[in-house]
This record gives sequence, C-alpha cells and structure tokens, in this order.
Amino acid sequence: MVELPEKFPEYSIMYRTISNQIKSLQKQKENVQDTTEIDSKIIKYQEELNRIKKMFPDNFFEN
Repeated sequence: MVELPEKFPEYSIMYRTISNQIKSLQKQKENVQDTTEIDSKIIKYQEELNRIKKMFPDNFFEN
C-alpha cells in the first residue's frame, strides 16, 4: 500500500491550485513585455510544487 502524507487532501488541493496559478501566469506572460516579475512568481510556485511532489509517491500527480 502506498503511504500518503497526513494532510493528503489539503496538499492535493494545494497542488492543483498552484498548478493552475502557474498556467495562468504563463498565459499572462504572453501579453507582457517585461516578464521578470512573472518569471520569479512561476519559479516560487514551481519550487512549492516540487516540495509537495516529494511528499507523495512517484508519478502521483501525473494524471
């Protein structure tokens, strides 16, 4: 049996929310000349996603 983090539902929701936020920022990036601020936000969100992913079994969020 696969062991999930104690606060599994919250982390799962956070993962989806952050993923959606990254997608939104990437779309915004297309319409902006200076993307520095957006890029830094994307990097921060991606780091948080990676942190959450490490708590779960491999490929858990790949669907």
